[in-house]
Amino acid sequence: MSALGAPLSPGPAGSSGMRSRVLLGLVCAGYSVGAAAGWGSPRVAVFMGDFGLAAAALVAAVSCFLYARAVGGRLRPAWLLFSLSSLMAACGNAVWGWYEVVLGVPVPAPSLADVFFLCFAPPAIIGLLVLAKRPVTRAGWICLGLDAWLIGGSLLTLAWSLALAHAHATQLAGVQDPDVAPAALALAYPLLDIVLVSMVLALHFRRSGVNRSAVNTAIAALALTVLSDAVFTSPLLRSTYHSGQLLDAGWFAGSLLLAYAPWGARRAHRPPPRPDPPRAVASRPIAGSLAALTPYLAAAVCTLGILYNVVDGRRVDRVVIFTACTVVLALVVRQGIMLLDNISLTQELAQKENHFRSLVQGSSDVIMIAAPDGTLRYVSPAAAGVYGRDAEDLVGSELSSLIHPDDLGRFVHEVRRFLAAPPHEEPTTRIECRFRSGTGDWLHVESTVNRHQGGLLLNSRDVTERVRLQAQLQHNAEHDPLTDLPNRALFTARVRQALGGRRASDPGTAVLFIDLDGFKQVNDTIGHQAGDELLIQAGRRLQDSVRAGDTAARLGGDEFAALILGDGTRDQGAREYQVHEIAERLRLTLSQPYRIGSHEVRVAASIGVAFAEPAISPTDLMRNADLAMYRAKAGGKDRVELYAPQMQADVVRRTELATRLRSALRDGEFALLHQPVVHLASGSVAAVAAQARWRSAQGILFTPAEFLRVSGDDDRTAELGRWLLEEAVAQAAERTRAGHPVAVSVRLSAARLLEAGPPFGSVEALLTRHGLPSGALMIEVADSDPRVSFDALEQRLVALRRLGVRIALDGFGSGYAAINALRRLPIDVLKLDRNLVEGVVESARLHKITSGLLRIACDLGLQSVADGVDVPEQVLALRAMGCTHGQGMAFSGPLDEYRLRRALVRGEFPVPGVPAPRPVMAGGSIPLLAGSHTETPVPPT
Repeated sequence: MSALGAPLSPGPAGSSGMRSRVLLGLVCAGYSVGAAAGWGSPRVAVFMGDFGLAAAALVAAVSCFLYARAVGGRLRPAWLLFSLSSLMAACGNAVWGWYEVVLGVPVPAPSLADVFFLCFAPPAIIGLLVLAKRPVTRAGWICLGLDAWLIGGSLLTLAWSLALAHAHATQLAGVQDPDVAPAALALAYPLLDIVLVSMVLALHFRRSGVNRSAVNTAIAALALTVLSDAVFTSPLLRSTYHSGQLLDAGWFAGSLLLAYAPWGARRAHRPPPRPDPPRAVASRPIAGSLAALTPYLAAAVCTLGILYNVVDGRRVDRVVIFTACTVVLALVVRQGIMLLDNISLTQELAQKENHFRSLVQGSSDVIMIAAPDGTLRYVSPAAAGVYGRDAEDLVGSELSSLIHPDDLGRFVHEVRRFLAAPPHEEPTTRIECRFRSGTGDWLHVESTVNRHQGGLLLNSRDVTERVRLQAQLQHNAEHDPLTDLPNRALFTARVRQALGGRRASDPGTAVLFIDLDGFKQVNDTIGHQAGDELLIQAGRRLQDSVRAGDTAARLGGDEFAALILGDGTRDQGAREYQVHEIAERLRLTLSQPYRIGSHEVRVAASIGVAFAEPAISPTDLMRNADLAMYRAKAGGKDRVELYAPQMQADVVRRTELATRLRSALRDGEFALLHQPVVHLASGSVAAVAAQARWRSAQGILFTPAEFLRVSGDDDRTAELGRWLLEEAVAQAAERTRAGHPVAVSVRLSAARLLEAGPPFGSVEALLTRHGLPSGALMIEVADSDPRVSFDALEQRLVALRRLGVRIALDGFGSGYAAINALRRLPIDVLKLDRNLVEGVVESARLHKITSGLLRIACDLGLQSVADGVDVPEQVLALRAMGCTHGQGMAFSGPLDEYRLRRALVRGEFPVPGVPAPRPVMAGGSIPLLAGSHTETPVPPT
């Protein structure tokens, strides 16, 4: 901003703008007071009346020029024209002062000053045209010209009737040979002022919305200047005017006001740092009415001019008649254009209204307009399809009567918050609530809410199906699809809620984990569909057995859970007894027979119970219940077990042991031992039974019964079985090459034998690779695994026998399928179970059972081996029953390779009741496998 514009600029702040306006008013008031007082002397008055006005006009010219250079855009030419107009006024006042002040002579008429003064109006008129809002059509331009002529012609008619005709006649009458220049000059000033006033009035109603304050200020400045010119050109004042009079204050104020206008416009154009929220402002009816009445006011002014001449008794002047006729003609033309324009606008409005009505009526959304008091003023026809109620029935009703009472408070709160928010920050909002339908049902409705004349405009749509779908998806995500019980995620959330809510300090809250014993057999015997039906019935029984506030859930497979909330009982013993009774009732309920089609199915339930403790997490509480359930299954199934801290310690120990077991094979911590199988009649070594031992890094020697029980890893057990078979074959081949051709027996489970991978799938390749004769290997198979198909096992064993491998049935006398195994499987040797051998001397019942089993083996032509023969009395009893071979501490414990070869060199062991040793028959030895997992726990010495 220039140094000249700075004093006139209002500044960036409101206080600075106020100071600028006050300063402008004080300067204008000071000039007015000086002019009214005559400035103290005639010479000063003439100087201030001439050069003072010139300086003020020059300030306006420079101010408008600097602003035009500082800004661009469409309005820049207007301020350049205003600068030129003010410069003409400054030059005219300067020439006037040259004559009166410098030369001290009267100003001639006409003079160069008149030329400059006459050049003031045209640039100002053109500048006003630039500032005005441009018409967009040709008819608009025509109407703008007609409006200007209507105003100018009416003012010309009135001015000519009042003063101009009289002044013209007087001037012509006083001069016998009149000069054309003075007469033209006398008419030029008022005519140009009339044109300027016409443009000011016409453009007042058409000013642009850009820089409105600048346009208003510029119009006010030009209006003040034109008013001063009108007073100056009146016949009453023209003859007595001299420079320095009070009239000069009008020109002075007009110039300074025009100098202030652009900088005030620049301040108004600055956006405020934070815009105030726009308020609902009604349209300007006064300005619109005046703009519409402009043609009629112009015609009224013409009529007043003619009536003045008639009333005054004068002859109506030809100028007045001609001007009035042109004004009337312009009015007629303008009204015709406006009529055509109104017809076009009416048609366009009707077309848009029909288009809008079609959109509203065809929309599937319901559009409603509510008054500020909540009364519905408009409802679109879509309400009949959405709400089941006619739109006419809803108009006039309260909006609150349609909303569900539970949603009304939230709806009102959201509406109040929305109306209090600034519209530019939140123009719309969305509210979802329930609306009453015509059938009385409640529909879920989503509404987009807008402000509308102090009320609300609601665009509503039915989202009931979407809400139902979301609820269904949420239900599916939290419930088991088969039983419709809560799933693990929802059950965990409810346990967390029970532990973290008002029941957090209640120690009576308990979690029950339930597993259905025997469920797999149901799937295997009558099919998975029957298993699913069993789970559905079990879930229904469980749901019916818990209390209303408790939670029954299905965690997956045949595992269920129940959350039993505490009742505030502080007696822990009484609470445990109460929950234990609930668990027992659940166990009995779930163990009742299930009717599935034509089958009656029975399963049992193992239940683990864990009570909440202070500061326990949901994960830990559920883990404790899971541990208790597995303890119930390990303890015999179909029972209830309460969690104890020792269970966690056992789990930690087994986990550590299983972790070490997984690395034992990789680190070579397993060793292979052999226990001799002795012929009971001669004491000779008939075979050796391979047994695995694990010597851990801590120096502890584990038997298979110990490390297989804790491993819980089928893959690791299979890997151990493969290692045992290959290592036993390799060492047997080395012994044969060393001159000790004794058979070796290896125990393998039926499941391992059915595996297709090596070495079980290629025993022949294993024997060929190590050079061991096929008859030197015996595989012992347990008959206690109900999961294995007898058909597949029979085919596998027949294939092995074709290779020369001998087959032994391990644990004979303990499994439920022993007779079926004898009937179907290709068996060479029967191995009595250790439990029978241990009680054969003390128990007469076991003695008879064992004797009967050995008689069966003899009748079938099978050899027999007694496992766990530890005392001489057992040797005597078994030999008397017809048992052919024995294995146990009565002869030898498991031996390492070195001690085994020493025993083979000796060739025989002393047998009780045999008077003399017999020669060793190594070639007639039988391939046998060690007994059950409860092998002789004697480490090598």
